Amino acid sequence: MSKIRDEWMTISEVIAEIRVPRATFYRWRQLGKGPKSIKLPNGDVRVRRSDFDRWVAALEDAA
Repeated sequence: MSKIRDEWMTISEVIAEIRVPRATFYRWRQLGKGPKSIKLPNGDVRVRRSDFDRWVAALEDAA
């Protein structure tokens, strides 16, 4: 049985997929409107693929 790994996405990957400027993503994150994310000790931010997919699905449902 193979286990599907829940990948971590970089901010560059997230903004490329949803086609918004980096500043927009960070504003959404600050307002609590972006996908769930974590800040690593080096300051980089990562988003789990599953959290991103749930966030997009919720936006689609709300539209």
